[in-house]
Amino acid sequence: MMNVRIIIDSTADVTPAIRKKCAVVPLTVRFGETEYIDGVTINHKEFYEKLVESDVLPTTSQPTPDAFAQEYQQAIDAGQKAVVLTIASKLSGTYQSATIAAMDFPGSVYVVDSKTAAIGTGILAELAVQLAEGGANAETIAQRLTEERENVRLIAMLDTLEYLKKGGRISKTVAFAGELLSIKPVVNVQDGVINMLGKARGSKQANNLLVKQIESAGGVDFDKPVLLGYTGLSDLLLQKYIEDSAALWEGSKSALNVTPIGSVIGTHAGPGAVAAAFFKKN
Repeated sequence: MMNVRIIIDSTADVTPAIRKKCAVVPLTVRFGETEYIDGVTINHKEFYEKLVESDVLPTTSQPTPDAFAQEYQQAIDAGQKAVVLTIASKLSGTYQSATIAAMDFPGSVYVVDSKTAAIGTGILAELAVQLAEGGANAETIAQRLTEERENVRLIAMLDTLEYLKKGGRISKTVAFAGELLSIKPVVNVQDGVINMLGKARGSKQANNLLVKQIESAGGVDFDKPVLLGYTGLSDLLLQKYIEDSAALWEGSKSALNVTPIGSVIGTHAGPGAVAAAFFKKN
């Protein structure tokens, strides 16, 4: 048993093996009047089925400080300290809830703002688990995560502009023009902000653009966790992307880990997005 408990919120997309080693505090997802507990009363498949059927975008709300405090208490009761990793504070109030709750546990709980989301937070969580299993203490892990989050790159290719339009992230005119030209935008999440990096016509061009963006972001450090993700019900587009950009992943020491991407980023990206999260080479 690790002497440090790693606590994440439900927006962190991780492989099942890493999820088993973390405690998860869920956010709430609301479709119209109906509320679901992210990852508990609604899973990825159900979320994307509803997202496609729904006229209005779902909203998410952060966990309460009390939800975090319960996890902290469990860690302390088990004789552990806790390191908490949350979605970017610019995207959600989750970090704030975690920090408020930590005030009652001085010296026992370390809260880190991942400054990223989804699989970006996921690779930081995987790093945290590796450090904890290697015997690092809570303070050291929190410090490493704070340093390493600056090296995290999360880049995605969207299949549609529809959901950025619905969410008010781009204008209707831009979205309409994009649909006519089958534009595939490539975006990143940097310091909690979703940025448009470029627009490509069709998936092949977008794949190339994604590869270019990964190279210009500093290349991939394969000594640290790498995670690929997809939104929607099928990973077909992701598998095609991996095939088309095989040269980029040749340095990978093991099979590439792939995970579905959850609600918060999924809502804005819409189905059919392909994403890569990695630590850039220093």
